[in-house]
Amino acid sequence: MSARHSRRDFLKLSGLGIAAAATSAAVAEPLLRDSAPTNPQTGDVAVWVTNDKLRFARAASVAWRPASGTAGENEIVLDPGQRFQEIHGFGGAFTDAACYMFNQLSPAGREKLFHELFHPSQMGLNVCRSCIGSSDYSTKVFSYDEGPPDPELQRFSIDHDREYVLPILREARKVNPDLFLFSSPWSPPGWMKANGSMLGGSMRRKYMPSYANYFLKFLQGYQAEGVAVQAVTIQNEVDTDQDGRMPACIWPQEYEADFVGQHLGPLFERSGIRTKIWIIDHNYNLWGRAMAEMEVPEVRKYASGIAWHGYLGKPDLMTRVHNAYPEVEMAWTEGGPDYTDTNYAKDWCKWSDTFTGILRNWSRSITAWNLALDEQGRPNIGPFPCGGVVTINSQTKAITYSGQYWAFAHYSRLIRRGAHRFGSQGAAQDLSHVSFENPDGQRVLVLTNSGTGKACNVRMGSMTAGLSLDANSVTTLMWR
Repeated sequence: MSARHSRRDFLKLSGLGIAAAATSAAVAEPLLRDSAPTNPQTGDVAVWVTNDKLRFARAASVAWRPASGTAGENEIVLDPGQRFQEIHGFGGAFTDAACYMFNQLSPAGREKLFHELFHPSQMGLNVCRSCIGSSDYSTKVFSYDEGPPDPELQRFSIDHDREYVLPILREARKVNPDLFLFSSPWSPPGWMKANGSMLGGSMRRKYMPSYANYFLKFLQGYQAEGVAVQAVTIQNEVDTDQDGRMPACIWPQEYEADFVGQHLGPLFERSGIRTKIWIIDHNYNLWGRAMAEMEVPEVRKYASGIAWHGYLGKPDLMTRVHNAYPEVEMAWTEGGPDYTDTNYAKDWCKWSDTFTGILRNWSRSITAWNLALDEQGRPNIGPFPCGGVVTINSQTKAITYSGQYWAFAHYSRLIRRGAHRFGSQGAAQDLSHVSFENPDGQRVLVLTNSGTGKACNVRMGSMTAGLSLDANSVTTLMWR
C-alpha cells in the first residue's frame, strides 16, 4: 500500500480492526463442533448466526412459503438463473511470522488447530499465500540469495524455510490436500535493486533475467520439498517502497509488464512450469494500470490473473477490469485486522460486509493476511500493527479468534470450490447480501446486518422465507 496511506489508516477508516481479546478456544471450539454444516432437508432453509452472543451457531430452520404481493422494504430477491464467477475459495497467509507462531504450538495443539482451520469439514481454508523471502511479518530480513551481486544465483538457497515454513505448509496441505498455494515476494535480493537493500527501493532492469530464474529456483526448490506452488505474484504492492521501513520494492508499470512478457512467462514456458502468474497484487485504485498491462499481448499471454488489496479504492473497480477482460481471474490477496483495535473480536460485520463487496465484484477468492500472530502482532519487523486471523498467546499458547475469523466461517464453511455466485437484489439499509450455488446444487445466502435488528424476507421465484436478523449479525442460509 502507498506510503501516504498506511494499513493503520485504512483499518481505522473502514473499521476493519482487531483487539487483544477474543472468544477463547474453550468457548469457540464447541460452537464450531456443534454447528458443523449438515445437509438441510429439501424445502427447509438451514440457518447459522454470529451475533453478540453466538459464533457461527446453528439457529432454527425456516421454511419456504408461497409469496404474495411485491417485494417489501427488507426483502432480498434471488435470481439463481443470473450466474456470475466461479468461486475458488478462502484462506490466509502463511507468512514467516505465522509459520513461526504455528511452530510454537505442541504437535497435538497444532494438529487440533489445523483441523479446525483447514479440514474440509471445518473452516476448509483452501486458497492461501506464502512469501518468497522476507515480508514485514518475518523473524528477520532475508532473501534466498544474500550478499554481493550473484547474477548466476550460485548462492541461491531456501534453507531458511526448511526450519518451520516448509514443514508447516506440508502439514496444512496434509489436512487439506486441495489447498491452493500462491506465493509473493516483498522484495528481490538487495543486490538486484537500485538502493542495494531489501528495504524499499526499486527493481533494476538489468537483473530481470536473474530474477526470473530466482522465481524458477524457488518453485523448483519448493516442489522438491513436496510443496507445489500453483501461482505467483510479481511483487507484493508494486506501487510503494514503504519509505524503506520494511521489505518492499517499487515496480514501474512497464517494468512489471516487461518482466512478465519477456522474462518470467517465457522462462516458465521453456521450463514446463505451469504455475500461474498474477499481476498488480496491490490496491483497487490501480485498476487503470491493470488494464494497461493487460493490453500488452505478451502479458495477456502469460498472466492469467490480477491480485487485489483493499486498502485504497472500492471493490467495484475490479468490475471495471473484469468488464474489459472477462477471461482474467480476479483474486483478493491481502487484508487483515489491527491488534490494537478494541473491536478485534467482534468486527465480523465489518469483515463480512467487506467480503460481500469483494465477491459481488468478480473476485474468485479471498485470502486474508497473517493466519496467526501473537497478542502483540508479532513477529513483525515492519511498521504496521496487524493481527492474525487467530492469535496465539506467546506465553500460554492459548488461541483466540478475531472477528475476521468468524466472518470467514459464514463463507468458507458453506461455500464450496466450484460454486457460482448468482443474482441477489435488495436495498435494505445496513443489510448486504451475496448468494451462491454449490456444485451439488445447494444454495447459500450470506446476510450481513450491520445496523439494528430487523425482520427480513428472502424471495426466490414464487416462494419466500422470513427470518429475524439480530443487530450486528451475520446470518448464512443454506437450502436445496
